[in-house]
Amino acid sequence: MANQEDQFKKVVSHAKEYGFVFQSSEIYDGLSAVYDYAQNGVELKKNIRDYWWKAMVQMHENIVGLDAAIFMHPTTWKASGHVDAFNDPLIDNKDSKKRYRADVLIEDYVGKLDAKIEKEVEKAAKRFGESFDKDQFLATNPRVVGYKEQGDAILKRMGQSLEKEDLADVKALIEELEIACPLSGSRNWTDVKQFNLMFGTKLGASADTAMDLYLRPETAQGIFVNFLNVQKTGRMKIPFGIAQTGKAFRNEIVARQFIFRMREFEQMEMQFFVRPGTQKEWYESWKETRLKWHLSLGMGAENYRFHDHEKLAHYADAAADIEFKFPFGFKELEGIHSRTDFDLSSHEKFSGKKLQYFDPEINERYIPYVVETSIGLDRMFLAVFSNALQEEELDNNTTRTVLKLPAVLAPTKAAILPLVKKDGLPEVAKKIVEDLKWDFNVDYDEKDAVGRRYRRQDAVGTPFCITVDHDTLNDNTVTIRHRDSMEQQRVKIEDLREIIKKEVDVKTWLMKM
Repeated sequence: MANQEDQFKKVVSHAKEYGFVFQSSEIYDGLSAVYDYAQNGVELKKNIRDYWWKAMVQMHENIVGLDAAIFMHPTTWKASGHVDAFNDPLIDNKDSKKRYRADVLIEDYVGKLDAKIEKEVEKAAKRFGESFDKDQFLATNPRVVGYKEQGDAILKRMGQSLEKEDLADVKALIEELEIACPLSGSRNWTDVKQFNLMFGTKLGASADTAMDLYLRPETAQGIFVNFLNVQKTGRMKIPFGIAQTGKAFRNEIVARQFIFRMREFEQMEMQFFVRPGTQKEWYESWKETRLKWHLSLGMGAENYRFHDHEKLAHYADAAADIEFKFPFGFKELEGIHSRTDFDLSSHEKFSGKKLQYFDPEINERYIPYVVETSIGLDRMFLAVFSNALQEEELDNNTTRTVLKLPAVLAPTKAAILPLVKKDGLPEVAKKIVEDLKWDFNVDYDEKDAVGRRYRRQDAVGTPFCITVDHDTLNDNTVTIRHRDSMEQQRVKIEDLREIIKKEVDVKTWLMKM
């Protein structure tokens, strides 16, 4: 666990030091669980969003986009169930006066069991070497099987208790597992209570007539209330999807783990409308499609797993998370949910407006069922960033810190470096910048020795460094250095665009799906 914590601290400090993520309002001592994306972070975030949008909207003829407003009529949130049921189970420690999410305390306990399993696997892998069969070991080693069964039983009981709203049993489980306050080590807990997560605000000029509104806690409802507008104006035939990216807001009491759980965050969601009865096939199909999207980025299949929900939301008939191995363990990155017809039926009931679709193929009118894919953009950023951050031992007994971002997502695609700041080299380098910047985000850097400039570009994840030297003046060639292998090759200036495009082109990466 200590190793994981060290790695996570490195992620947080690297994100600040190299201009990816800053604490919000830092000069005023910051605002808890609110962050700003800095000059490199905003580019990485935009590239992730674009990569999702291209795969989700541009590559599907039957999926279109939407950008709904953050403010919505307050009845929206009554219809969606958020006013009555959008709660977290909270528990206070009487000695430290700290408040925690009860479910997170229990999940962290199970996370420690997972860490014990990892340790057993590592020990066995060392012991058996080449002949080690990980799957067989996980299935047959008594200690590992014991930890797994214990963890599954705990999560199952918690899921059932939360579903029945049996908060007394959630507290009893915390007491039985002897879970202590992470801050004080005290086990002196209050009862578990529900807390609504929506931020309230007012709309209107005067206090007397102002309408109570909420900041949206998810982007999905903007899609549901526009279902018929989009379907009619776009002449969409079922099955079809509506995709949206945008800000959402949740008053997280236990916001933590850097940008993993924030109060203001961004979602990338797609609601796919299907004929009732076909939802299970579409649910399985979208699970597979979404995992392929993640795998196309080459961040290691072993870092992903599906987790089927024990506790289903009242409106769902199936739900699974794609979990990613963050520095603090496997956690939810994306959710795929079969939401039945709950949303559209509920909005139809509360608004009094028909939200039905006439299906010409079966000559029937019905309320469509929905399969949702929902991913946190900030979580995806953290997954990409933490996976990419590596320290490498080099042959000359030095180490380098390198951010091995998928080239398609890297904030800057190439840095152009004149070897020295004289002899006409900066002029040639700037001419290359002027030419390449039409197609790629490129950087010009002339400060320090070229080796130090390479290290700086490694640390921000730039896939290529292009060095202009004295030979360039004679033969129009430059040295191109590849970030991951550190290999260098001599190439013609006119070939640079094609070389970079081949590595960073969205098509190259998405074709891996």
